[in-house]
Amino acid sequence: MRKTFYRIAALSLFLVILTSRLNAFAEEMNTIEESSLHAASAVLMDASSGRILYEKNGQEFMANASTTKILTCILTLEEGDFDKPVQVSAYAASMPDVQLNIREGEQYLLEDLLYSLMLESHNDSAVAIAEHVAGSCQEFSRKMNERAKEIGCQKTWFITPNGLDAKETITLKNGKQMEKEHGTTASDLALILRYCIEKSPQKEGFLKITRTSQHSFCNKITAEDGSLRNGPRSFSCNNHNSFLQMMEGALTGKTGFTGKAGYCYVGALREGERTYIVALLACGWPGNRNYKWQDTRKLMEYGLNTFQLHSVKELELDWDEILSSGVEGGQGEKIGQSVGLTLMREPKEEIPDVLLKAGEELSAKVEKKPLAAPVKKGQQVGRVLYLISGKEWREERLLSGEDIEKIDLLWCIKHCAELFWI
Repeated sequence: MRKTFYRIAALSLFLVILTSRLNAFAEEMNTIEESSLHAASAVLMDASSGRILYEKNGQEFMANASTTKILTCILTLEEGDFDKPVQVSAYAASMPDVQLNIREGEQYLLEDLLYSLMLESHNDSAVAIAEHVAGSCQEFSRKMNERAKEIGCQKTWFITPNGLDAKETITLKNGKQMEKEHGTTASDLALILRYCIEKSPQKEGFLKITRTSQHSFCNKITAEDGSLRNGPRSFSCNNHNSFLQMMEGALTGKTGFTGKAGYCYVGALREGERTYIVALLACGWPGNRNYKWQDTRKLMEYGLNTFQLHSVKELELDWDEILSSGVEGGQGEKIGQSVGLTLMREPKEEIPDVLLKAGEELSAKVEKKPLAAPVKKGQQVGRVLYLISGKEWREERLLSGEDIEKIDLLWCIKHCAELFWI
């Protein structure tokens, strides 16, 4: 009996130790130490919601090299004239490596140059594209910065369409001058790719180009009848985004390198309904070319192993109750009758599903204040706050759906007269 007891006790102790070590291993798998990443700045983003799941210096402004070209590409897809050939200027032809080696005076199809831009990262193609779309690189960069701000970027400032390091002096509204450098943050860069693959009306075109393994084309010559024919120069572009073959579900991405920026990368992976975006800046210099792939895999695996998709529908909010309210002192149909008000949600698009890790909780809090007439249509009268583990994540404003006028003397006389005649 005593031997059996000792055996059972020893086995129980072994199981406790084993369970403890397995839990510690699982915890280690579901965390990332900043020191374990090569990148000076890194972000893992939930593409559906835009929520940052992990960051290391994610808000730090840095040079970002050719990852700039994802915005060049999507802006061109949205605003470019694909019916006219691109005319190559001397300035475009003068760009440094990496280049397609286009020549001044040549013509190309805009679509072909987009493949050159995204598959081989050609700097001359980027400038030719920018000049075709906006007339000059300066005007194109203005459009880029305007679009970046619309996307929600906080610190992005682009000067070149190809991501080559650059500086410029701008004059502020107060007359003061400021020197700006070309660059972004890992957080902003992830937001831009999110726009490219989730929000843009040209998202399918962007994915088609960036997922193509090889594209061949020729320069174009205008024939006497005005048609375009293949010229004597032919080109073949190959996709250098190794991540596409690295992990199952790899969706898209763009590499970048300059001496100042180091190796940079932004890419996305999709598994079922979950889509992750990784952005890396200053991820090593020559001799460490593979650091960006190591960091990308580590962050993507962390996302896949740690986060699960949750919907606000799980909260089972009573929207009939939330979207109705009473108004004191409002002009109703009869004297003494309370006035009901229907509310509207703003913004109108659905709150996206969100990725949460174990221990995080999605909740909602409804805030509505008592209303007294007058109330104007579109006036904010409350809000719905969505919280993740008690911290505000999203907000929906509750707006009045109609005008409610305050009871006045004329209204009282009118309705008293109606009562008298009844």
